[in-house]
Amino acid sequence: MEHQPPPFFRTGPTPLARLLIFSSLSLVLLVADTLFGFLAPLREFAAVLVYPIQRVALAPVSIASRVGEFFVTQAALRAENDRLAAQNREQAARLAQLKALQAENVQLRELIGARRRLEIRVLATEILYAARDPFSRKVVVNKGRSDGVEAGLAVMDDRGVVGQVTRVYPWLSEVTLITDKGQFVPVENQRNGLRAVLSGTGSDGALELRFIPLNADFQNGDRLATSGIDGVYPPGLPVAEVANVERSAAQLFARITCKPVAGVANHAHLLIVLGRPETPPRPAEEEKAGRAKKGRKG
Repeated sequence: MEHQPPPFFRTGPTPLARLLIFSSLSLVLLVADTLFGFLAPLREFAAVLVYPIQRVALAPVSIASRVGEFFVTQAALRAENDRLAAQNREQAARLAQLKALQAENVQLRELIGARRRLEIRVLATEILYAARDPFSRKVVVNKGRSDGVEAGLAVMDDRGVVGQVTRVYPWLSEVTLITDKGQFVPVENQRNGLRAVLSGTGSDGALELRFIPLNADFQNGDRLATSGIDGVYPPGLPVAEVANVERSAAQLFARITCKPVAGVANHAHLLIVLGRPETPPRPAEEEKAGRAKKGRKG
Protein backbone atom coordinates (compact mmCIF):
# COMPACT_ATOMS: atom_id res chain seq x y z
CA MET A 1 0.00 0.00 0.00
CA GLU A 2 1.58 3.25 -1.12
CA HIS A 3 1.88 6.12 1.46
CA GLN A 4 1.36 9.65 0.16
CA PRO A 5 2.03 12.99 2.00
CA PRO A 6 -0.89 15.12 3.08
CA PRO A 7 -2.14 17.67 0.65
CA PHE A 8 -0.74 20.54 2.83
CA PHE A 9 2.83 19.64 1.97
CA ARG A 10 2.05 19.01 -1.67
CA THR A 11 0.46 22.41 -2.38
CA GLY A 12 1.74 26.03 -1.89
CA PRO A 13 4.03 28.62 -3.53
CA THR A 14 7.46 27.69 -4.60
CA PRO A 15 10.54 29.02 -2.79
CA LEU A 16 11.22 31.54 -5.51
CA ALA A 17 7.67 32.83 -5.20
CA ARG A 18 8.07 33.12 -1.45
CA LEU A 19 11.31 35.10 -1.89
CA LEU A 20 9.61 37.51 -4.23
CA ILE A 21 6.61 37.90 -1.95
CA PHE A 22 8.61 38.59 1.21
CA SER A 23 11.04 40.88 -0.61
CA SER A 24 8.15 42.89 -1.96
CA LEU A 25 6.58 43.01 1.48
CA SER A 26 9.87 44.23 2.98
CA LEU A 27 10.16 46.96 0.38
CA VAL A 28 6.59 48.07 1.03
CA LEU A 29 7.18 48.16 4.78
CA LEU A 30 10.44 50.09 4.36
CA VAL A 31 8.79 52.66 2.12
CA ALA A 32 5.77 52.96 4.40
CA ASP A 33 7.93 53.32 7.52
CA THR A 34 10.13 55.91 5.86
CA LEU A 35 7.20 57.98 4.62
CA PHE A 36 4.68 57.52 7.40
CA GLY A 37 6.57 56.01 10.40
CA PHE A 38 4.14 53.17 10.93
CA LEU A 39 6.72 50.86 12.55
CA ALA A 40 8.04 53.32 15.21
CA PRO A 41 5.78 51.99 18.00
CA LEU A 42 6.74 48.46 17.03
CA ARG A 43 10.43 49.27 17.24
CA GLU A 44 9.98 50.89 20.66
CA PHE A 45 8.11 47.85 21.92
CA ALA A 46 10.84 45.57 20.60
CA ALA A 47 13.55 47.73 22.20
CA VAL A 48 11.81 47.47 25.57
CA LEU A 49 11.66 43.69 25.25
CA VAL A 50 15.28 43.36 24.16
CA TYR A 51 16.78 45.87 26.72
CA PRO A 52 17.04 43.37 29.67
CA ILE A 53 18.70 40.86 27.41
CA GLN A 54 21.20 43.50 26.28
CA ARG A 55 21.99 44.50 29.85
CA VAL A 56 22.59 40.90 30.88
CA ALA A 57 24.79 40.35 27.87
CA LEU A 58 26.84 43.50 28.55
CA ALA A 59 27.12 42.93 32.32
CA PRO A 60 30.45 41.00 32.26
CA VAL A 61 32.08 43.59 30.03
CA SER A 62 30.81 46.45 32.20
CA ILE A 63 31.95 44.78 35.42
CA ALA A 64 35.40 44.09 34.01
CA SER A 65 35.71 47.68 32.78
CA ARG A 66 34.68 49.14 36.14
CA VAL A 67 37.06 46.89 38.07
CA GLY A 68 39.91 48.00 35.81
CA GLU A 69 38.92 51.65 36.23
CA PHE A 70 38.81 51.18 40.01
CA PHE A 71 42.38 49.92 40.24
CA VAL A 72 43.63 52.50 37.75
CA THR A 73 41.87 55.26 39.68
CA GLN A 74 43.29 54.04 42.99
CA ALA A 75 46.82 54.01 41.61
CA ALA A 76 46.34 57.43 40.04
CA LEU A 77 44.91 58.85 43.27
CA ARG A 78 47.77 57.38 45.29
CA ALA A 79 50.33 58.89 42.90
CA GLU A 80 48.50 62.23 42.95
CA ASN A 81 48.33 62.11 46.74
CA ASP A 82 52.08 61.46 46.98
CA ARG A 83 52.77 64.31 44.58
CA LEU A 84 50.55 66.72 46.51
CA ALA A 85 52.11 65.64 49.82
CA ALA A 86 55.60 66.30 48.46
CA GLN A 87 54.44 69.63 47.06
CA ASN A 88 52.86 70.49 50.41
CA ARG A 89 56.11 69.77 52.25
CA GLU A 90 58.02 71.87 49.78
CA GLN A 91 55.55 74.74 50.08
CA ALA A 92 55.64 74.45 53.89
CA ALA A 93 59.44 74.73 53.84
CA ARG A 94 59.22 77.76 51.54
CA LEU A 95 56.55 79.32 53.76
CA ALA A 96 58.69 78.82 56.87
CA GLN A 97 61.65 80.36 55.07
CA LEU A 98 59.48 83.25 53.92
CA LYS A 99 58.26 83.87 57.47
CA ALA A 100 61.84 83.81 58.73
CA LEU A 101 62.86 86.30 56.04
CA GLN A 102 59.90 88.53 56.89
CA ALA A 103 60.78 88.48 60.59
CA GLU A 104 64.41 89.19 59.74
CA ASN A 105 63.33 92.04 57.47
CA VAL A 106 61.19 93.54 60.22
CA GLN A 107 64.05 93.29 62.71
CA LEU A 108 66.49 94.86 60.25
CA ARG A 109 64.09 97.73 59.62
CA GLU A 110 63.79 98.27 63.36
CA LEU A 111 67.56 98.21 63.64
CA ILE A 112 67.80 100.85 60.93
CA GLY A 113 65.25 102.94 62.83
CA ALA A 114 67.23 102.56 66.05
CA ARG A 115 70.40 103.48 64.20
CA ARG A 116 68.81 106.72 63.00
CA ARG A 117 67.43 107.59 66.42
CA LEU A 118 70.74 107.23 68.24
CA GLU A 119 73.38 109.95 68.07
CA ILE A 120 76.17 107.40 68.01
CA ARG A 121 77.93 105.41 65.31
CA VAL A 122 76.92 101.80 65.10
CA LEU A 123 77.97 98.80 63.03
CA ALA A 124 75.42 96.20 61.94
CA THR A 125 76.50 92.62 62.58
CA GLU A 126 75.07 89.12 62.44
CA ILE A 127 75.26 86.34 65.03
CA LEU A 128 77.10 83.33 63.65
CA TYR A 129 76.87 80.91 66.57
CA ALA A 130 76.74 80.70 70.35
CA ALA A 131 79.71 79.94 72.56
CA ARG A 132 80.49 76.30 73.32
CA ASP A 133 80.31 76.74 77.08
CA PRO A 134 76.70 75.95 78.10
CA PHE A 135 77.10 77.84 81.39
CA SER A 136 77.98 81.15 79.73
CA ARG A 137 75.89 83.56 77.72
CA LYS A 138 78.10 84.47 74.79
CA VAL A 139 77.68 84.69 71.03
CA VAL A 140 80.10 85.17 68.15
CA VAL A 141 79.36 87.80 65.48
CA ASN A 142 80.78 88.27 61.99
CA LYS A 143 82.55 91.60 62.59
CA GLY A 144 86.07 91.87 63.97
CA ARG A 145 89.19 93.96 64.24
CA SER A 146 89.28 94.56 60.49
CA ASP A 147 85.89 96.31 60.78
CA GLY A 148 87.00 98.61 63.62
CA VAL A 149 85.59 96.54 66.47
CA GLU A 150 87.36 96.80 69.82
CA ALA A 151 86.97 94.96 73.10
CA GLY A 152 84.62 96.73 75.50
CA LEU A 153 82.19 98.12 72.92
CA ALA A 154 78.51 97.94 73.71
CA VAL A 155 76.22 95.72 71.64
CA MET A 156 72.49 96.40 71.29
CA ASP A 157 69.43 95.71 69.21
CA ASP A 158 66.57 98.02 68.28
CA ARG A 159 65.23 98.06 71.87
CA GLY A 160 68.23 98.18 74.15
CA VAL A 161 71.56 96.82 75.30
CA VAL A 162 72.27 93.16 74.56
CA GLY A 163 75.84 92.79 75.78
CA GLN A 164 79.45 93.86 75.38
CA VAL A 165 82.30 92.87 73.07
CA THR A 166 84.75 90.95 75.26
CA ARG A 167 87.11 89.36 72.74
CA VAL A 168 88.08 90.48 69.25
CA TYR A 169 89.55 88.47 66.37
CA PRO A 170 90.56 89.68 62.91
CA TRP A 171 87.16 88.92 61.35
CA LEU A 172 85.04 87.78 64.32
CA SER A 173 84.14 89.05 67.77
CA GLU A 174 82.86 87.45 70.94
CA VAL A 175 79.96 89.21 72.64
CA THR A 176 79.12 88.51 76.27
CA LEU A 177 75.41 89.02 76.90
CA ILE A 178 74.22 91.08 79.83
CA THR A 179 72.56 87.94 81.25
CA ASP A 180 75.95 86.25 81.77
CA LYS A 181 76.87 85.82 85.44
CA GLY A 182 80.13 87.69 85.04
CA GLN A 183 78.65 90.69 83.20
CA PHE A 184 77.92 93.98 85.02
CA VAL A 185 76.25 97.09 83.63
CA PRO A 186 76.20 100.46 85.43
CA VAL A 187 72.59 101.66 85.21
CA GLU A 188 70.43 104.53 86.33
CA ASN A 189 66.78 104.51 87.34
CA GLN A 190 65.06 106.78 84.82
CA ARG A 191 62.30 107.60 87.30
CA ASN A 192 64.43 109.08 90.08
CA GLY A 193 68.05 108.97 88.85
CA LEU A 194 69.29 106.38 91.37
CA ARG A 195 72.44 104.62 90.20
CA ALA A 196 73.11 100.91 90.58
CA VAL A 197 74.97 98.01 89.04
CA LEU A 198 73.00 95.44 87.08
CA SER A 199 74.40 91.91 86.89
CA GLY A 200 73.45 88.79 84.97
CA THR A 201 72.04 85.66 86.56
CA GLY A 202 72.88 83.12 83.87
CA SER A 203 69.28 83.04 82.62
CA ASP A 204 68.27 84.75 79.38
CA GLY A 205 65.23 86.37 80.93
CA ALA A 206 66.51 87.53 84.33
CA LEU A 207 68.88 90.20 85.67
CA GLU A 208 69.58 91.34 89.21
CA LEU A 209 70.42 94.57 91.01
CA ARG A 210 72.96 93.80 93.71
CA PHE A 211 73.84 95.55 96.95
CA ILE A 212 70.80 97.83 96.95
CA PRO A 213 69.84 99.18 100.41
CA LEU A 214 66.46 98.25 101.78
CA ASN A 215 65.25 101.86 101.71
CA ALA A 216 66.33 102.50 98.10
CA ASP A 217 63.48 103.78 95.94
CA PHE A 218 63.09 101.01 93.38
CA GLN A 219 59.62 99.91 92.28
CA ASN A 220 58.17 97.39 89.91
CA GLY A 221 58.09 98.77 86.39
CA ASP A 222 61.02 101.17 86.79
CA ARG A 223 63.06 101.50 83.60
CA LEU A 224 66.82 101.19 83.87
CA ALA A 225 69.21 102.75 81.34
CA THR A 226 72.98 102.92 81.11
CA SER A 227 74.42 105.63 83.34
CA GLY A 228 77.61 106.19 81.34
CA ILE A 229 79.75 105.84 84.48
CA ASP A 230 83.21 104.31 83.97
CA GLY A 231 83.01 104.98 80.23
CA VAL A 232 81.92 101.43 79.45
CA TYR A 233 78.51 102.09 77.89
CA PRO A 234 77.19 105.28 76.32
CA PRO A 235 74.64 106.91 78.65
CA GLY A 236 70.91 106.60 78.09
CA LEU A 237 70.73 103.18 76.43
CA PRO A 238 67.72 101.14 77.68
CA VAL A 239 68.82 98.03 79.55
CA ALA A 240 66.13 96.49 81.76
CA GLU A 241 62.86 96.89 83.63
CA VAL A 242 62.36 96.11 87.32
CA ALA A 243 60.20 93.01 87.60
CA ASN A 244 60.15 92.25 91.33
CA VAL A 245 61.35 93.95 94.53
CA GLU A 246 61.69 91.95 97.75
CA ARG A 247 62.63 93.61 101.03
CA SER A 248 63.22 91.57 104.17
CA ALA A 249 64.41 92.80 107.57
CA ALA A 250 66.53 89.66 107.85
CA GLN A 251 68.61 90.72 104.84
CA LEU A 252 71.04 93.62 104.53
CA PHE A 253 70.11 94.38 100.96
CA ALA A 254 66.93 94.27 98.90
CA ARG A 255 66.53 91.56 96.32
CA ILE A 256 65.59 93.19 93.02
CA THR A 257 65.10 91.13 89.88
CA CYS A 258 64.77 92.67 86.44
CA LYS A 259 64.00 91.56 82.92
CA PRO A 260 66.03 92.76 79.93
CA VAL A 261 64.38 95.19 77.56
CA ALA A 262 66.28 93.91 74.53
CA GLY A 263 65.75 90.57 72.86
CA VAL A 264 68.81 88.93 74.39
CA ALA A 265 68.06 85.52 72.88
CA ASN A 266 65.71 86.47 70.05
CA HIS A 267 67.40 88.11 67.07
CA ALA A 268 70.11 87.19 64.59
CA HIS A 269 71.24 90.76 63.82
CA LEU A 270 72.71 93.24 66.30
CA LEU A 271 74.35 96.66 66.42
CA ILE A 272 77.85 97.28 67.74
CA VAL A 273 78.18 100.78 69.20
CA LEU A 274 81.43 102.17 67.83
CA GLY A 275 83.29 104.40 70.25
CA ARG A 276 82.95 104.85 73.98
CA PRO A 277 82.49 107.93 76.15
CA GLU A 278 85.80 109.65 76.77
CA THR A 279 86.44 110.00 80.46
CA PRO A 280 89.54 111.40 82.17
CA PRO A 281 91.79 108.88 83.95
CA ARG A 282 91.20 108.15 87.59
CA PRO A 283 93.14 110.23 90.12
CA ALA A 284 94.86 107.12 91.47
CA GLU A 285 96.08 106.28 88.01
CA GLU A 286 97.41 109.81 87.57
CA GLU A 287 99.27 109.58 90.90
CA LYS A 288 100.78 106.24 89.92
CA ALA A 289 101.85 107.65 86.57
CA GLY A 290 103.43 110.68 88.31
CA ARG A 291 105.31 108.47 90.77
CA ALA A 292 106.56 106.28 87.94
CA LYS A 293 107.85 109.36 86.10
CA LYS A 294 109.61 110.67 89.24
CA GLY A 295 111.18 107.25 89.79
CA ARG A 296 112.51 107.23 86.24
CA LYS A 297 113.97 110.73 86.61
CA GLY A 298 115.62 109.76 89.88
